[in-house]
Amino acid sequence: MKRLVKPSPINGCVKAPASKSVAQRAIAIASMANGESQVLCSGNSDDVISAIGVCKALGADIKGGKDKLIIKGGLKTPEQSLNCGESGLGIRMFSCIAATLEQPVTLTGIGTLINRPMEIVEQSIKEMGAQCKTQNGFIPITVKGPIKGGIARVDGSLSSQVITGMLMAAPLAKADTTILVDNLQSTPYIELTLETMKAFGVKVNNINYKEFQIKGNQSYTPTIYTVEGDWSGAAFLLVAGAIAGSIKVENLNPMSKQADRAIIETLMWAGAKISIQENFIEASKHELKAFHFDATHCPDLFPPLVALAAHCIGESRILGLSRLYAKESDRAKTLQQEFKKLGIKIEIEGELMRIFGGQVKGGTITSHGDHRIAMACAVAALAADGDVIIEEAECVGKSYPLFFEDLTTVKANVCKL
Repeated sequence: MKRLVKPSPINGCVKAPASKSVAQRAIAIASMANGESQVLCSGNSDDVISAIGVCKALGADIKGGKDKLIIKGGLKTPEQSLNCGESGLGIRMFSCIAATLEQPVTLTGIGTLINRPMEIVEQSIKEMGAQCKTQNGFIPITVKGPIKGGIARVDGSLSSQVITGMLMAAPLAKADTTILVDNLQSTPYIELTLETMKAFGVKVNNINYKEFQIKGNQSYTPTIYTVEGDWSGAAFLLVAGAIAGSIKVENLNPMSKQADRAIIETLMWAGAKISIQENFIEASKHELKAFHFDATHCPDLFPPLVALAAHCIGESRILGLSRLYAKESDRAKTLQQEFKKLGIKIEIEGELMRIFGGQVKGGTITSHGDHRIAMACAVAALAADGDVIIEEAECVGKSYPLFFEDLTTVKANVCKL
């Protein structure tokens, strides 16, 4: 599917979508709890739908929809392989959870997930005393438990997602578990995991994000859990307001543990007008200047920040490129390639990306099947000097199914081709 985005001054109010990161964690833990939980406001992104399907296959009874899920937990060996869709968090998290079972379980996926590296999953699950085998470092993944606990060491420099899975699975181990983490690069995402676990009655002793101590033979306690709004999706909306008019975004928690909340400070540094109110956050257009930002702990901010930098005066610098190479696309290369089509020069040097702001031009870009690339180019197009056509635009459904509809709500000129 193609979308045409015309230069458009925007103005209005929109509700941030549900956080798929939070929703997936809550659905998974509720499915591990013995009893009935409610997960409210989970949304209906592709990744959330995949998580629900996996949890049903693992034995959970799940009813309801995006506004309220009623989940009766309880794990069992699935009768067939688990399809995690295109979710990187899903495949890594559920591989660890499935490794608590005593029979072999195979996990697979589709689309861009096929080419994402999974060696870290195999190494980490083996560290916890269970069996794990990948297909030459890629999916499918086959695991066989139970995990035994003990001491496990894991490299946190590439992704925190497998650590999330290890933390969530560890309470079900027969013995206590200590997870030693080297070079953790995404502490906010681990905070999010620990916060969700705590809501379901399990506490973890966190020693400076280098050592995590988890008691074995625990059970998650059913609860009612409300999924907060998604700062990752909201970042694109707020950038849109900063470059093309004014926007109010509701359903955001200013005190959220989500890493991408850092978009607020970055917009301020760039010169945008920001107002934080009780019920909404407003971003408005102002003269924008180049900025420097370290995205090591929030790599999903790279795409919206590139869209912002494209409209800033001067050379912006974003640090943390190594976090981009194992996403839905090679995001560093893809951002460089696609924004070049829009007249924006991007240089890549080690961990550093340099974006030379200027006038964004019209053109045709492809998303490479990456939802955040599609959204970044759509936002940049709002203040371009010509129309922008986005190919493979349907990929936004992975995290934000109503993204283009919400843009039209704030008066952006967007249409299907």
